[in-house]
Amino acid sequence: MHQYLDLCQRIIEQGTWVANQRTGKKCLTVVNADLTYNVANNEFPLITTRKSYWKAAIAEFLGYIRGYDNAADFRKLGTKTWDANANDNIAWLNNPHRKGVDDMGRVYGVQGRAWRKPNGDTFDQLRKVVNNLTNGIDDRGEIITFFNPGETELGCLRPCMHTHTFSLLGDTLYLTSYQRSCDVPLGLNFNQIQVFTFLALMAQITGKKPGYAFHKIVNAHIYEDQLELMRDVQLKREPLPLPKLEINPDIKTLEDLETWVTIDDFKVVGYQCHSPIKYPFSV
Repeated sequence: MHQYLDLCQRIIEQGTWVANQRTGKKCLTVVNADLTYNVANNEFPLITTRKSYWKAAIAEFLGYIRGYDNAADFRKLGTKTWDANANDNIAWLNNPHRKGVDDMGRVYGVQGRAWRKPNGDTFDQLRKVVNNLTNGIDDRGEIITFFNPGETELGCLRPCMHTHTFSLLGDTLYLTSYQRSCDVPLGLNFNQIQVFTFLALMAQITGKKPGYAFHKIVNAHIYEDQLELMRDVQLKREPLPLPKLEINPDIKTLEDLETWVTIDDFKVVGYQCHSPIKYPFSV
């Protein structure tokens, strides 16, 4: 929590106003932020200075793991996070590659599970990493990237959290996740939850111990219509103790995550928080 609040304060005190072409709004912005999550001790980084809706974040990441490319599939998992970008993004609505209602295109998990090779075949990045880690292999390239510069026009949104690198030291697994752009008041806690949960899940299905997850953000920003709520409301609140994340121990393989796992297989224990804050969302 203190890492999160320190970043928010840093943006307010040191940030530079930058115009955002996609949204037409200004953002108070800093470059380079680093956060660390202790997955080994199960210190689940759920924001306590406002109510955080963690289920949607985990449901969304399950959709990435399954390589979903349609907002309807994400809704079935329990999250509406892709509805706006799939159906309200003017640039995407006018894109000739869009297949119709709820289509997201080749974004996020599609790239992670079906990266296109020059010969037209696809490569499953996630499967390669899972297989290697299960066998105790770290080739210094246990990387899953959702960012494909050659296909950005084929999706409704360039990935913000774009690359995940796993590292194995003995039987302890670490994760370093890279994010090019971060809406700190609204999106960051989603990203924190997903980074933490990704390491916890990967450790569980590969038979390793989870260590630390390192979260690196390039462009961290607060939109102009979010600033007052962050400065005058959320930062005035005292943080509360972090909760724990419980994951169904019957989840043992990547195939489990691809088939039967739902949000009901996750439970947060000991979550205390202040009241919700409704930050504006920019499409």
